[in-house]
Amino acid sequence: MSSLTYYNDEGAGQKNNDLYHYSQAVVIGDIVKCSGQGGWDPSGEIDGDDIEGQVALVFQNVDRVLQTVGMRGWEDVYSVRSYHVDMDSSFNLCVENLKKRIPNHKPLWTAIGVTKLAIPKMKIEIEVEAYAKSN
Repeated sequence: MSSLTYYNDEGAGQKNNDLYHYSQAVVIGDIVKCSGQGGWDPSGEIDGDDIEGQVALVFQNVDRVLQTVGMRGWEDVYSVRSYHVDMDSSFNLCVENLKKRIPNHKPLWTAIGVTKLAIPKMKIEIEVEAYAKSN
């Protein structure tokens, strides 16, 4: 079995690692798995009243974590799981962001409605899996 290597991006990623005792990503052979990313800014702050801003930031955060591991970003994602506190307000924003970030690539996607997320102000969380094809 391949050895596991864990990663945290600087700023919010490392802050969450320290506060909550988890890593942002793990590399298992050619596969990268990312923990759920929230719509936090680089310092870890979340605006609980700005769903559009949270969706934009969650997509940026996924991209940053993948790049921390050495991936290109969303281009390498093959599977997405999104968790929505209010599916009606965030789902279509996610569709728009996927189309914008990876217009020629359609990963697997499961979108799940939830009553709340781990950090109270979070309205959306996205976790991904990516394939490291000799980047």
